[in-house]
This record gives sequence, structure tokens and C-alpha cells, in this order.
Amino acid sequence: MSGITDFDALRRALAENSEQPEGPARNARAEQLLAEAEKLDIPLAVIEALGHQLKVYNYSSEKDKMFVPFARLLRMWDERPEDFDAYETHSLHWVFKWMSAGMLDQPHIPLASIEKWLGEMEHRYRLAGHSERAVRSAEFSVAAHIGDLARAERAYTAWLAADRDRMADCHACELHGQGVWQVRCGRDADALQLWRPVLEGEFACAHEPHNVLASSLAPLLRLGRVEEARAHHLRGFRLVRSMESMRGAYADHVEFCALTGNEARGLELLAERPAYFTDTGHPRSRLDFLAVVTLLMDRLTELGHGERRVPGPAGRTWTARELAAHARAEATELAERFDRRNGTSAVGDRVRARMAQHPLVDRLPLGVRTVRPAPAPAPAVAPLPPAAPAEPDLPGLLAEARRLSDTLRPQALEAWAAVARAAGDGAGLTPRDRAEIADHEAMARGPEGLGLFERAAGLYAEAGDPGEALAARARGAYIRALTGELDTALATVTSLYDEALALYADEGTGVRQTASVAMSRARVLMRRVHEAVGGGSGGEESEEFTEARSGEAGQSGEAAADTGQAVAEAEVAVREVLALVDGRDDGDVRLAARGAEAWAMLGELAGVTGDAGRAAESFRRAADVYVAAGLPWFAVEYQVQVAALAHQAGDLAGAERALRAALEHGAPYVEPVGRARLHLQLAEVLGGRDASGEAAEHALQAAHWADEAGESGTLGAWARQQLGGFLLRRGRYAEAAEVLESALADLSADTHGDGTVVQARWWLGDCLGELGEHRAAAEQWLKAADLARHWPEQRDHATLAHLAAESLGNAGLAAEADRAYGRAGELWRALGNTPFLVRSLRARAWLALDGEPGAAGARVLMTQAVRECETALAAAKEADREELAAELGGTYRQFAELLASSVSEEAEDPAIRAASEAALEQMTRAVAVFATLGAAGLHSRTGAELAAGRLEADLGRPARAAARARGVLAAYEGAGEGDESARARREEAARLLEAVQEQEGEGAEQG
Repeated sequence: MSGITDFDALRRALAENSEQPEGPARNARAEQLLAEAEKLDIPLAVIEALGHQLKVYNYSSEKDKMFVPFARLLRMWDERPEDFDAYETHSLHWVFKWMSAGMLDQPHIPLASIEKWLGEMEHRYRLAGHSERAVRSAEFSVAAHIGDLARAERAYTAWLAADRDRMADCHACELHGQGVWQVRCGRDADALQLWRPVLEGEFACAHEPHNVLASSLAPLLRLGRVEEARAHHLRGFRLVRSMESMRGAYADHVEFCALTGNEARGLELLAERPAYFTDTGHPRSRLDFLAVVTLLMDRLTELGHGERRVPGPAGRTWTARELAAHARAEATELAERFDRRNGTSAVGDRVRARMAQHPLVDRLPLGVRTVRPAPAPAPAVAPLPPAAPAEPDLPGLLAEARRLSDTLRPQALEAWAAVARAAGDGAGLTPRDRAEIADHEAMARGPEGLGLFERAAGLYAEAGDPGEALAARARGAYIRALTGELDTALATVTSLYDEALALYADEGTGVRQTASVAMSRARVLMRRVHEAVGGGSGGEESEEFTEARSGEAGQSGEAAADTGQAVAEAEVAVREVLALVDGRDDGDVRLAARGAEAWAMLGELAGVTGDAGRAAESFRRAADVYVAAGLPWFAVEYQVQVAALAHQAGDLAGAERALRAALEHGAPYVEPVGRARLHLQLAEVLGGRDASGEAAEHALQAAHWADEAGESGTLGAWARQQLGGFLLRRGRYAEAAEVLESALADLSADTHGDGTVVQARWWLGDCLGELGEHRAAAEQWLKAADLARHWPEQRDHATLAHLAAESLGNAGLAAEADRAYGRAGELWRALGNTPFLVRSLRARAWLALDGEPGAAGARVLMTQAVRECETALAAAKEADREELAAELGGTYRQFAELLASSVSEEAEDPAIRAASEAALEQMTRAVAVFATLGAAGLHSRTGAELAAGRLEADLGRPARAAARARGVLAAYEGAGEGDESARARREEAARLLEAVQEQEGEGAEQG
């Protein structure tokens, strides 16, 4: 037990318990404290302990325990109201509302008892002189709950019409209840308008905006305002996550997940709160929870995951299908209990409607890591035998494959594979048919298909198409070049090119076949360029060209000459392709594609020679030709190249245009991982242009597509880190914190680099600090500092240690803050950063002042800060003198304030006077230093002058104080009214002058 022996100790214990997290432990402590209070034999002590017990029960899952302490309090009031002080009298009447709602939430309490209680509440409020606003609000809750809509409307109107007084719920809670009624009546937009002041922070309380954020989710989704819904979920869930009493709001967040394709996140939420399945102290919130559990499990079952293991009530394992049945049965039985009590079907109707909802959004990306359960494969069912075996429509398959090839569709190779399967041994096919099948199979197989190109060439020749035969052999030569046989491939393709030109000149073949051979020759020569610059046969093109630009200067003269010759010969070959196809496409997309590819090759060659401008222009030309030909998916690669070159050149606008075009043209065709990269690249460019709002949207999409691609822990984590940074920049701290915490679960120094991890923790610390979670913020900054301590440049390490110290101080952890400031100070000293070294010493001095009598240690630290600043100023270069002088003046002023604060009001007069004299000396020094800064130090000087004047007045020197005030007024003569700082200083000086003049008058009267 606590060993409480007096009322003050009891009050301290009650206050301490109020600060503990909601839950059974806090409730049990409240019960112990009531027993301790009863031992004191002080009625008010028992009253306060009972009130505390009521409060902790109300804000927990054990709301059903409230009635016993309240009945005892009410009996004590009726017997001896004089035992209650003003605060406890107010509290007793305040919790009447809790009792009303509490009874309504317990289906075993008869409706007649609730109605009787409403009458009792109205009677007692009238006797106490309170408005009927809270009574009508309670009556509205009863009528709305049982489905008496007419009475609910009357009570609602009376509630809003009654005067607000001290018994009315806070504005935030009232607006929440009013908005919920608008939603119930189908007026979602009206509800959101009512909730706006709460959502924007104008009104708040212990449970708001928590409830409003949760209640707004479904209305926002129904109105199509999905971005707001996502933001409210991330922000609101963070608020309710640790609050045991918020099961109803928690249920709204689970429902949101079920309605937005975020079933996996819904399961994570259920796993975090296993007790919510079984806590029975608040049946109405349990009913809400069971209803949305049913909704989520039904959704999983519909997706084919009925046999998936899911979190559920403790004691056994559950599948989604089993939990759906269990939760539905529990919710239905509980709703029936409410309806039997109420004599209506209102509760059951609402629960059934909630469980029967369908998704409102197919998939709403949240930014946090959640991988959507893929639909399970349908169970194998033996198909019914067809009336007659269906023969493959080979002519139809051939026609479709040719259509796709002629238009260069991405599905062409798959279509030819289907033709090959349907054709079998090829009996009945023409040589042309068999040639095309072999040719496309060879393309699909790559190096393994070399022999098939020769077979295709023979069949083309047999079909009377010698030009296509040459083209097939040329394609084979290019594949041979990719396998490393570059010289053989070049000799072969050169010979084939000569044959093709001769055949074309004799009109023995067309431009398309000739261009195909020319392009194969150009491709082989491009491979020789890649070999010459060391690119080999692997890696993405952008990487090869970057390597070429950075590495060519380091080549030997002979190697550079070889590269130059390879580039020159390749460029000649590429331009020959362009000469063949230019102006000859006549709607043939194949010829247009040859031209586009040739422009892209010229871009690559310009990159090899270091001509970034010409490279970008050529890539842009290639992309434009592809788009104009109706082949936008081919343009994406080159638009990305244009973006990279523009970014390197510092042209962020150009990079943005190119990436937008790549997304526009590639979105329907690019694989998920490619889409993720495009969105992330665009997010980074937009962030660099300070368009953080749109950057956040693209980072969100990048995270989503990374998850879809199975890259959550790699690319997805990077996207989430960026998203968190953009949200932080926009001031959306709660959302940013959720996203960054999700990112940090996957970020690692090995995979993403320690700089990325440090930045994520730094940003998270910023968010937590803005949210008032100072201890958690310090933890993130200290973890980041621990990584940064190994870096060669230590400024980040020092800054993070300093930030952590500030947060530890804000969290009331003085000893830990002092150690962190000490660490930061050592780092600032090593970096030669005197201003921040001085700030760390000053901060330590203030911490020491709070923790010791007499302030000796605080004075030592402040003296050290002054000395460090004076020493640095004496040795400073001219460029640094102004900053150091301002820092010294600020240090003198803080020293003065510390000295003035170092003695308590109860101290002896000589001690107070001595401290004031010492403070005045330091403040006078501050004035002198600020004066050396001229106009730049004017406001600082006058502020210190007025502070010195107040000290003079406290020391009984009104004339000196007045002189200082007049000096400030003189300093601002001629300052315009638009100068707010000048106006504020003049007003402050006038007040000081008036006060010291009164002081002088009083002294004259006494004399």
C-alpha cells in the first residue's frame, strides 16, 4: 500500500494516478486510494477519491463500475452537502451526464430506469440553477439510441436552443454529437461542416479530435474525399491507439480499412487490441467493434481468404471465416439485448447495415506499409464437358498475332507463342506462316534462339521474301553480338547490309526489310561502343552512359581513339537508318519505330562523348516519334533519360516535364516496380522545386506500387521515408509520424544507407516534438546521433545531440538533458562553433537552476558561457564579429535573468537585493554589447534597457529607471506605426515610465 498519512499526500497520489495510462492498473490503484482515503476520516478526502474512481472507470473498459461510487457520492451529497467544496459540487453534477450515457450503454438497465434518471437529472439541475442544455442533450441521446426519431429531433432542437453553461459538454464534444446525428440523417456534408472547428484545432479536449476524426472517415469516403479520409485515419488512429476507452473510435478505423481495400492493415489493428474482443464493461462499444470485425472478416472471405489465420479472442486460433461467424453471432445477440430493452429494432437495424457494407474504394494507398491480400485462386472444379471439342481457330490466332506485330503491341510475342502451340507440327501452314512463327520464337528465346533465326530465314526465302530472310539473319547477328561474338557478328551483319542495299536498289525488297537490316547493323555497332567504353553487355543504358561520361577521360590515348572510332562508325550507321526511314513510314509504325530508335541511339552516342545537351534533345526526339506513332510505352525509357539529364543540368522544370510525360505514357504498361520508380523520381524533383504537396502524392503512389511489386522493404521504405519528409514539410505531423515509423521498420543502413536512416529518425523526432511527445522525440534524435557519430563531418551529430537535449528538457528529464547538452557542447567546441557551444552552456545553466538551491552551479555554467563568447569575440574575424557580439549580449541578458530568478520571494531582503544588483550589472553589460551593433542590435538593446529599468525600479531607483525608459522612447523617435517592434517597445517603455512615476510620487508622499 501507499502509506498515505495526510490529505495532501492523498491528493498528490490521486493526481499522479490521473496521469497514468488508461486501463485496469489505473483503476486498481484508484480503488486502493479510496481505501486509503477512508482511513483519514476526512469526508472531503473520501469524496475526492470517489470522484477520481468515477473518472478512471469512465475512461476505461470498465465503465460498468461507475454506478457504485456515484450512488455513494449522491447519498453523501443528499445527507451532508456541506462536506462538498465548490469543485466537488460541480463535479458531482457534471458526472450526472456520465451516468445517463453509462446506463444507456448497458442493455441490462431497463429503459424505464433510464427515463426516471433523466427526470432526476432534470430536477437536480433545476435546483442547482443549471441550464437544461445538458439535460436535453442526454434526452436526445436516449431518443436517438432507441430510434424515436421524432423525439430525437425535438430534443436536438431544444438542446441547441438552451443556454450554454458550466454543465454543458465542451464545444468539441457537443459538435461531435451533433455531427453524428447529421450522419445518421444522411447529411454527411453537413456533419463535416459542423466538425470543421474541431478538425482544425479550434476546439479540443481529452477525447477530441480523436472521436471526430474517427467518425468522419466513412462520410468522407462516401463523399469521395478520399485524400482527407486517408489523412484523418493516419492522424486519428495515432491519437486513439493507446487509449483503452476509445474502442468505438478504434472500430471506426478498422471499418475504414475494410472499406478501402486495406484489409491487411485492418488485421494489424485487430492484433494490437486483443482485449477489445472480450472486454464487457462497455457493451455498446463492444457491439461496434464486433460489427466491424464481422465486416472485415466477410471482406477477407469474399477475397478468397476465408481460411487465413487472423487475430481473434484469446484461447484459440481463428480463420477469417470462423471469426466472421463468431463475431456476427456475438454482435447479433448483443444487438438483440439492446433492442429487447428498448422495445425497438433500431440498434439491430444499424448493426446489420454496418456489417453488410461494401467497399467504397477499391484500394486507397495509405503510405504506411500494408500489402493487400491477393485474391486466392478459385478452387479447382471439374469443367462440364463441351458439347463438341473446340478446335483452336488457327487462322484467327495468326491474324491477331500479325496485327499485334505490325502495330508493335507489347503482347505480340505471347500471341505468336499461342500460334505456335496451336500449330503443332505446322502441317497445313504456308512457309510464310512457319517463318514468322520461328522468327518470333527466336526473338522470345534470345541467345538460345540463334538457330531459329536461320530456320526463319530459310522459310522466308522459300516463301519468296529474300529481304525478310536477310532481316532475320541480321537479327541473329545482333543476338550473336550480345553473346560476346562481336567481330563475327559485325562481319556478318555488314555483309547482310550490303546485300540488302543491293536488293533494295533492284526493287527486290522494301524499305521496311532494308531498314530492319540497317537497324541490326547499327545495334551491333552500338554494342561495340559499349564494349569500348567498358559498359560490357549488362546494366541499364543510363548507367552505361554515365560510366562512359565519367570514365572516358581516364582512358589511354589508344583506348580513347578506339572509342572515338567506334562512336563515329556507329553514328554513321544510325544516320543511315534515319535516311532510309525518314518521310517513308506511310502509317507503318515499324518504320516510325526504327526512326525513334535511331534517335535514341544518337542520344546514347552524344552521352558517350559528353554532349549532354545533344543527348537530351535526341532522347526527346525519340520519345516524340514514339508517341506520334501511337507507341507511347516505348517512349517512357527515353523520357526518363531526358529527365535524368535535365536533373543533372539543374533544370528541375525540364526533369518534371519529362517524368510527367513518362508517367502519362507508361502508366498502363509499366510494371509496378517501374511505376513506383517513376513516381518516386517525380516526387524528388517536385520536392526540389518546393512543391511538397504534389510531391507527397507521388511519394504515396510510389509506396503503393512498391508494395504491389513486393518491394515494400526496399523501394517502398525509401518512398515512405520521402513521403514522411514531405508531410512534415506541410505541417501534417501526425500523418508524417505514422508514415516514418512505418518506414523505419524496414529502413536499414546496409540497404538504404545510414544517411537515409538518420534523416528518417531526424524527421520523426521533428514530428514527435511538434506533437508534444518530447521524450519520444529525444529518443529518435539520440538514435540518429548514434549513427551520425561515425561520420567524418560531425555537425549533424552535434545538432542531433542538441535537439535531443532540448526535448529531454521539455519532457522534464533534467539530468538526461544535461548529459545530452554536455555531449553537444563538446561536439560544438570541436567544430569551433562558439554560438552553439554557448547555447548549450546556457541551457545547462537553466537546468541547474531548477535543480539546486542557491544556483551556484548555474552561475558557474553561465559564467563559462560568457567567457567562451568573450574569448571567441576577441579573436574573431570581422565577418563573424556581429554574430558573436549578438550571442554575447544575449548571454549577458540570460545571465541577468538567471540571477534574478535564483532567489525565491521568501528569501531575506539582503539576498534578493544582492541578486538584483548582480543581475543589473549583467543586464547593463548586455545593453553595452547590443549598442555596438548599431541598427542591427536596436531591438535587442532596447529590450535589455527596459529589463534593466525594471531592475532599477525594484532596487528603489525610480529616477534611473525613468531615464532608461526615456532613452528607449528616444531611440524610436520617428519610427513609423507600421513597425510593430518599435510600437511594442514604446508601449512597454511608457508603462515602465508610468510605474516609476507612481513610485516616485508614493516616495514623495511618504517623505
